[in-house]
Amino acid sequence: MEITKATATSTLAAAIHNLSLSSLSSTIRPRPRPHSHSSFSKFPLVSRPTSLTATCSLPNETTTSSELLCTATKVAGADTSLQVKKRAADLSPELKGTSIFLLGMRGPLKTNLGKLLADALRYYYFDSDSLVEEAAGGEFAVRSLKERDEKGFCESETEVLKQLTSMGRLVVCAGDGAVQSSTNLGLLRHGISLWIDVPLDIVARGMVEDKTQLAASESHSEVLEQVVATYEELRAGYATADAKISLQNIAVKLGYDDLDSVTTEDLALEVLKEIEKLTRVKKMMEEAARPF
Repeated sequence: MEITKATATSTLAAAIHNLSLSSLSSTIRPRPRPHSHSSFSKFPLVSRPTSLTATCSLPNETTTSSELLCTATKVAGADTSLQVKKRAADLSPELKGTSIFLLGMRGPLKTNLGKLLADALRYYYFDSDSLVEEAAGGEFAVRSLKERDEKGFCESETEVLKQLTSMGRLVVCAGDGAVQSSTNLGLLRHGISLWIDVPLDIVARGMVEDKTQLAASESHSEVLEQVVATYEELRAGYATADAKISLQNIAVKLGYDDLDSVTTEDLALEVLKEIEKLTRVKKMMEEAARPF
């Protein structure tokens, strides 16, 4: 089934309707107390300490080093989460509803980042690949379309992307098709595009853990080989993004020896900083272009 403009539009409208109903159901719950930040939480991404008093209590003689480390980690996590929300709230007026497109290899890090950013900025979150699949009639239908009509599949991706870029206040995890044609790359200019650069070994590991993306017999080395080939094919397209967010650079910056120590909040903070820089540059260019 080829995805027409009408199909893409109705699919997106239905997805937004479902999100709106979800948001509405959350608003009829009892209101949190003023100091609570739960009003931001549409997506259960971050585990927060249940008792801030308990995590901040002084250690006693029986407290172990592992317990102290756990407590420090919880406090740091809560602090980073608050930083994300504050920076997003400060940035939101400058964004003026500009949509954000996340490019890069597909994986849980990119997905979780997109949901957290949408939550913090109070945007809608979409995955363009999921929308293409839904509009085509499901996973089997989209695979069939891709195998028998590659051109039709690419046109379907473009149609979905057109609908997304015609709107505002979105965080979109863009699929590989977003960087495979000049038309799609041009559509990304309607928002802010960011390349989320994750080491390929971590991408491959995530695919192996997510069995739905692979044949059962595929090993980590086989998957990594596929990932490397895909990355080389798409890297030039990723590089057209307005900014690049490197997981490895964030780990070095924060003094982490292990890349797995970088949290979704760490990534989100770096993304928000880059977006702030981009909006500042845009504002300066607009002011410079004004007649005296």
